[in-house]
Amino acid sequence: MSTSLDQLKASGTVVVSDSGDFASIGKYKPQDATTNPSLILAATKKPEYAALLDAAIEQANKESGKSIDQKVESALDHLLVQFGKKILEIIPGKVSTEVDAAFSFDTKASVNKALHIIDLYKAEGISKDRVLIKVASTWEGIKAAEILQRDHGIDCNLTLMFSLVQAIAAAEAGAFLISPFVGRILDWYKASTKKTYSKEDDPGVASVKAIFNYYKKYGYKTIVMGASFRNTGEITELAGCDYLTISPNLLEDLVNSDAPVPKKLDAAGAAALDIEKKSYINDEPTFRFDFNEDQMAVEKLREGISKFAADAVTLKDIIKAKLQ
Repeated sequence: MSTSLDQLKASGTVVVSDSGDFASIGKYKPQDATTNPSLILAATKKPEYAALLDAAIEQANKESGKSIDQKVESALDHLLVQFGKKILEIIPGKVSTEVDAAFSFDTKASVNKALHIIDLYKAEGISKDRVLIKVASTWEGIKAAEILQRDHGIDCNLTLMFSLVQAIAAAEAGAFLISPFVGRILDWYKASTKKTYSKEDDPGVASVKAIFNYYKKYGYKTIVMGASFRNTGEITELAGCDYLTISPNLLEDLVNSDAPVPKKLDAAGAAALDIEKKSYINDEPTFRFDFNEDQMAVEKLREGISKFAADAVTLKDIIKAKLQ
């Protein structure tokens, strides 16, 4: 009997590693890999990654005429790209590199930072075709992705996604890929209702299924990549989803299991579903109103942006201490 991970891959799902740990990425042979400030922060605390941090600081120190804060910002950018470069030596596909969450409500700053990150990759000999720029699924982030995709041919990963409203706007913006979060939705509902959820009635799983079916019903090419899993049940309930990005501990659980993983999501079946069509093209007020009606999505987006931004600040503090 093949492993549950092999069966998941056989269902048509592309497996992506959700990690900044090179050893774990190589072990499970994923197609792509995703990172975020929290994962990079965790990795930099391990001795084996100290050299990457030192190299990023060295590169920033060579940039004359910059203030200490500018050098810190530069070193962080170099660090993200150095991690991405190492990951790309292991995987055959793309790596997601995240724009600072502090720019989540600033389209222009997000676009400029993304272009700078792509330039840094280019300087390392890495084509933009192997990089996904990761931005938060705010209205401003979605607009940044639209500009990057349309005007610069840079593929984007819209992250911190908790609602169909965000997903529709992202698809209309032409985003290459979206990352609807499963586990964080479950967290919110467990805290809010005090209920226990089985994998079959997991609200995070239901959210990704709704997005997947909507995209397939209306022919959107944007890739749906379920993310932020709390257990393997959430993962196996989404077998057949375009992509799933999975943490090393849950990948290990799937490798060590031979439990059946039948295909649960089917693009062909979505065409027959009765799903209302909506649009948010150039309609920021309606987007904001509809998104605001989902308390869970509003709270989890705010929390996610704050957490990623805080971890980026912690990384900058570590860099600043070394620079000084």
